[in-house]
Order: sequence, then structure tokens, then C-alpha cells
Amino acid sequence: MKFCHLPHSSAGWETVSSETHFKNAHLAVVTESVRTPHRPESHPWTVVRRKAAVVIAPITAEGKMVLILEERIPIRAAIWGVPAGQIDNDDAPIEAVALRELREETGYELGPDGDLLPLGHFFMSPGLTDEHGYLFLARGVWAAPGGHAHEGAEAIIDCREFPLPEVARMIAQNEIRDANTLGICAKLMAGELLNFHG
Repeated sequence: MKFCHLPHSSAGWETVSSETHFKNAHLAVVTESVRTPHRPESHPWTVVRRKAAVVIAPITAEGKMVLILEERIPIRAAIWGVPAGQIDNDDAPIEAVALRELREETGYELGPDGDLLPLGHFFMSPGLTDEHGYLFLARGVWAAPGGHAHEGAEAIIDCREFPLPEVARMIAQNEIRDANTLGICAKLMAGELLNFHG
């Protein structure tokens, strides 16, 4: 499996040893002994290596956010969240991957006056995994002819447009509780790109 290059400086970090315990097309579990800038003695840590991902906040011309309801086997629940997906090819433009995932998972695409705004990246669970997501705001999306194109492994059971105050309520009431959606909404609020309170 080819992993994406981590978007950080590795100055002062030295991998002394690395042992792979498990590997498939989606992830690898490794134990690494690492010296850090503040710990000269190497320290072992078990890490889950994963491909990078894209995370998209789709907003319609009317200012509503498009969310999907997806079954998630690890937590035995269906939860609302923004569309997201792994980057399978390091050479593919990240923006193209984001637009593909938007179309596949929601059936929406950029309208004639729409645009895709990159918002940086975040680490999903940095104590466990190097997985990171590139955040995008897709403004001016609309339902595409032909609808979604879900992959076989996905269990997306609903897709709806929500007013932003309703999204804020869902976050506050713990109805939205995945890191991707919480992370991108925090970025949008902090950057004053969207008004979640009407």
C-alpha cells in the first residue's frame, strides 16, 4: 500500500526501528521505535497507517449543508456526516478526488457558479493513526443528473439538505459526532466562512 506524504516537518524525529504486524489495501499496523526532538531515548509506539482522505462540506446556493446518513460498522450505528473518502492515488489532484467523492456519496456536484475552496488539513486521531484529511468547502452545489454512485462497501442510507442552524443544533445535541464533520464545521466557523446561527 502506498501512503500519502504526511503534511508536517519531520526535523528532529528519527525512526530507529519499525515492525509491521498487519497490512492490507486500506491500512497497516506497525510498531515503531522513535526518537523525538524532546525525547533522545527511542520510545516504541504502535501506529495505524492509513491513506489520506478528503472531507467536503457541500453547501447549496440556498445555504444548506448536504449531509449523508451512513452505517458505520465499527460503532454499530448510522450517523449523519459530511461526505469523505480516502485518496487512493498519490498522483491524483486532491481537488478532483474531493469532487468525485462529493458526487459518489451525495449525488451532488458544483453548479454553474459553484466553487471548491481548500481549507487545509487536520489529523483525525493523532495518538493512534497518521490518517489526515484535506478539508474543502464546496459552495453552490446542486443535485446532479443520475444521482449518487455509491461504492459497494458503502452503506449510505439517506442524503438530505439541512439549514445551518439545524446542523449546529445536531452538533450541540450529539446527533453529529464524527471527527470529519466536527472538524470541518469548526474550521468553517472559526474562519467565518459560514454562519451556523442564522
